[in-house]
Amino acid sequence: RHLNERGDKTAIIFEPNDPKEEAQHISYRELRDRVCKMANVLRDLGVEKGDRVCIYLPMIPELAVTMLACAKMGAVHSVIFAGFSASAVTSRVNDCEAKMIITSDGSYRGNKAIDLKGIIDEAVEKTPSVEKVLVVKRTNTEVKMKEGRDVWLDDYYPKASADFVTKIMDAEDPLFILYTSGSTGKPKGMLHTTAGY
Repeated sequence: RHLNERGDKTAIIFEPNDPKEEAQHISYRELRDRVCKMANVLRDLGVEKGDRVCIYLPMIPELAVTMLACAKMGAVHSVIFAGFSASAVTSRVNDCEAKMIITSDGSYRGNKAIDLKGIIDEAVEKTPSVEKVLVVKRTNTEVKMKEGRDVWLDDYYPKASADFVTKIMDAEDPLFILYTSGSTGKPKGMLHTTAGY
């Protein structure tokens, strides 16, 4: 409702780890388009209202875009810290019975490249609920892609429509699941509802 007046204002400033990489200034209008396109990609890959989606991404704009896209389409998202091990990912994915994991080919920590896709490959060996792994290009490193399960975001995103009708949600419908480290050592999922958040 604010796009006509404020659409050209900056919504997100992405400052990359590497000073040689160009910063991004994303306007509210561009963010809305990106969110709608991502929601259409998720829907085309079989995600529906109420499905759980785990997000294992570095701090890149696609992280915020994916969270907002899940909220827009009524899917329940759970962000998993991209520094966690495969076993930590497995326990969270299995607990929420995620249908999809969104990750990237890798990430940067200082000058070091981290193989996020490799961690997910190890994790999904023990996650029967996962049907798709959506991979964002970040480091442009070569990764193994499992046919029928793994797909590149770049294969879907450019063709996706920038229009998506927001799903109407009830106040008590789940919005996201956040995992805490419980006193027993097993992560505990805290479910936040749409109006509660």
